[in-house]
This record gives sequence, structure tokens and C-alpha cells, in this order.
Amino acid sequence: MKNPFIFSLDNKRYHTLNYHYKTVYGEKLHKAVIDGGFTCPNVDGSVGTGGCIFCDGGSGYFTQKRMGISKQLELESERIAHKNGKVPIIAYFQANTNTYAPVKRLRKIYEEALEFPGVRGLSIGTRADCLPEDVLDLLSELNKKTLLTVELGMQSVHEKTLSIINRGYSHEEFKKGYFKLKNRGIRVCLHIINGLPGETPEMMKETARQAGQLRPDAVKLQMLHVIRGTRLAEMFARGEVALLSRDEYIDIIVRQLETLPGETVIERITGDGDRLKLIAPLWSADKIAVLGGIDKAMAERNTFQGRLLVSTGGR
Repeated sequence: MKNPFIFSLDNKRYHTLNYHYKTVYGEKLHKAVIDGGFTCPNVDGSVGTGGCIFCDGGSGYFTQKRMGISKQLELESERIAHKNGKVPIIAYFQANTNTYAPVKRLRKIYEEALEFPGVRGLSIGTRADCLPEDVLDLLSELNKKTLLTVELGMQSVHEKTLSIINRGYSHEEFKKGYFKLKNRGIRVCLHIINGLPGETPEMMKETARQAGQLRPDAVKLQMLHVIRGTRLAEMFARGEVALLSRDEYIDIIVRQLETLPGETVIERITGDGDRLKLIAPLWSADKIAVLGGIDKAMAERNTFQGRLLVSTGGR
């Protein structure tokens, strides 16, 4: 069966972010990772304490937490330019829950980011239970004047898993937050983690299948990282967590891609753990080998993103 979605810019069998940027906006954009100084309701006691078991202070190890937004963007622009030349950027609020603050404060930091030279848009990482109406109104306003993506941590569709990782809200609550954004025409990227404690490959595939049914604009797929100082690291040390091998991960990714709609952009297909704190899996640090393995497996199987949807008429 021929792949109806041809991403020839990348010679890939899945819908890459690079392809999306170049075909929709005519150029490649780069994400500048910044820390807005937020906390999380699963940390401050509003929902829970300790955060998710894999949380390492908000997942923003690229960022300079004690600096203002403009200074962080300046440093990130320099880092990106050193590798890619002077290019347009997306201000990526990654660390912790980036809608968890009064609207007045959110407006101030979002607008400061948009005013920085070279910034073309915003990517805002948050929780699906942190989208009150006034925040949604602000996001809708921003969506009319800039490139806006809101990232939601889906992780898994399985309630037992969500309890184990201490996410703090159900999958049904997640879907409510997702549709609040979609009903306002806001681009949404879902974040899925493979290798969560107790999950089988079939469970991980099911998470991707159900994510695909939501028809998200974008998805991030990555391996669970065991980072020093987290509760997950303690569980791993006690032998309570079995991690995937690289070959197992590649097989799961290929199977997940087959269930995701071809129009869904794959913004990430592996992940970056802080190498100074990464305990396992160490193979995940070799991104080139992982990406090459995925490409090879998809070619050998003559498969592509959305294949199972195409072969079943989209069901």
C-alpha cells in the first residue's frame, strides 16, 4: 500500500515537525526553551505533592531559572544560532505547569516573549486540569495573533498507570481539557511516554491508538527516563521498574505510528534526558542510533504513519 502522506523533505515515513514548519510556514523554526518560574498543582499541594514520579523540577534542564524571560531568550537565541545560524524561534515554556498562575502574570510573560526579536510564536506546556476559562480566553487571544501550541501531558490512557506515576487527574479529565482547547481552535500537542511502570507494549500501542482517535495536531513520543533525584530513580534502584531495550522501544514506536493519523505532526520521537543526571536507559542518549533504527524498521516493514487507519478506512 502506498503512503498517502509523503514527507520527502526528510525522507521519513512519518510526519516530522521539520516538514510541518517548512510546508506550512516556508521555513524551519527552532524552539528556545525557557523557564517561566512556575510551579505545579501536583507539587504545591493543590492536587498533590512530590509531582509525577519522573519529575525533575519541571523537565527544563536547558533553562536558566533565575533569569528573566528576555535574558533566557537571548541566551537560547545564541545557543541556537551557534549551531544553525540566525533563525526564527518559538518561545517554548517547558518547565512545570505554564498556565498555573493568575492571568495578569501569564499575559506579562507571554507578551514579553513575543516581543523578543525573532520570536514567531509560543509553545506552552501545561496540565489539562490547569485551563480555567480566563486562561482559555487569554490563549484564544494569543492564538489570533501568533503561532500558538499548547502541550498537554497525556502520558498514558490507563488509569492504573496514571495512579502509579502520581499524575493527579484521570484520563477523562485530560480529555475535558483537551477539548476545551480544540473547541477554541488552538493547536494542541499531546505528550506520550513509553515504558511507564507496569505497561506492556500492547498498552502503549493502545495509548497511541486512543490519542489518534482524538485527531491531535501533534504528538510527542518518548522513552521514560530515570533521572537522578526522582522518585522513579528510587523505584528503579529497588528493582520495581523494568525499562525497555532500544529494540523494544523502536518496535513500539513503529506500531504506535501506524495508529496515528498521517496529518498529526510527530514533534518528538525520542527524548533528551540530562546526561549528567541520566541513570537509565543509557541507550536513549544516542539519538542518532534511535532515529536511524526507527527509519530502518519502518522501511524493512514497508510501513508508515497512519497505515492501519488507511487500511481500515480510517476506523
